[in-house]
Amino acid sequence: MFRFLTAGESHGPALTAIIEGVPAGLVLDIDQINADLARRQQGFGRGGRMKIENDRVEIMSGVRFGNTLGSPLTMVISNRDWTNWQDRMSAFGQPYGEKVTAPRPGHADLPGILKYEREDIRDILERASARETAARVAVGSIAKQLLSVAGITITSKVLNIGGAHTEQAMIDAVAEAKAAGDSLGGIFAITATGLAAGLGSHVQWDRRLDTCLAAAVMSIQAIKGVEFGAGFAYAGLPGSKVHDEIYYDDSRGFYRRTNNAGGIEGGISNGEDIVLKAVMKAIPTLMQPLATVNIADKAAVKANTERSDVCAVSAAAVVAEAMVAIVLAQALLEKFGGDSIGDLKNSLESYKARINK
Repeated sequence: MFRFLTAGESHGPALTAIIEGVPAGLVLDIDQINADLARRQQGFGRGGRMKIENDRVEIMSGVRFGNTLGSPLTMVISNRDWTNWQDRMSAFGQPYGEKVTAPRPGHADLPGILKYEREDIRDILERASARETAARVAVGSIAKQLLSVAGITITSKVLNIGGAHTEQAMIDAVAEAKAAGDSLGGIFAITATGLAAGLGSHVQWDRRLDTCLAAAVMSIQAIKGVEFGAGFAYAGLPGSKVHDEIYYDDSRGFYRRTNNAGGIEGGISNGEDIVLKAVMKAIPTLMQPLATVNIADKAAVKANTERSDVCAVSAAAVVAEAMVAIVLAQALLEKFGGDSIGDLKNSLESYKARINK
């Protein structure tokens, strides 16, 4: 079973990820992991932190001579901004600088300090920060490399930022929001190609592939909705217009000419591309902050401001690629197993030969 954990805070020394379940014999390309980390840092509207960090991964275990061993992988991504925060720690005499007491609307700040009984919001925001997703992108990059063995690829595309749909209109919308001290969200799409039919299952709710994918994408900070294929458009169309008719060809096997289902029927991949969209809300850190209440004395104040992005939809799309890759890697290994890449390939080829008869 492919599973992982991440650890680390936004301004701590490093982020760490441990992955278990990667079959032995996968040839890892560290440059590809670093390229995905760099993609996460790009996009118009990203904040000053991206000028400081140059995310690169160090693999500390589970790999020898570039090949996975079947044992857990440990990855570390150092936070270059840690040095700057060490200076602040010294000045204020406590970890991560001065105490934060003005929770931001729309952030984990207030529910977090209530849940964990904290007096300093930084105890929450350091881990709740989307900085944590750098570790997930590194894990997802390994998942992508595993999926490539099975001929599966994953791509993303930003569709909408602040209601704008063309590239220039999106850039203009972000620039306008920045000038106003505001922030913007948007919509992106993820497409996975090359999947065989049969990943996931209908037999229990938590084994349905769309359940797992939706949960994974919703776990990304600021994501508020996910749809597959035609999604919410289904509400206004009759069944005769939305269900994907089935055809057969000796060279292709079963196939469909439309893909309104987004590649999943009954919780199971049907052999078509998996297509999902997600909406990201505007980032809750505003340079023109909203009204809030000081948790120390309950006085009305303006929310805390942190160095932040104006818009991070393009970054969220890269993170979503990673989360989709992780879920599909889990489903692939659940279906085909294999402690080595050779075993996985043999099982997959045997299955494809059967369903393509």
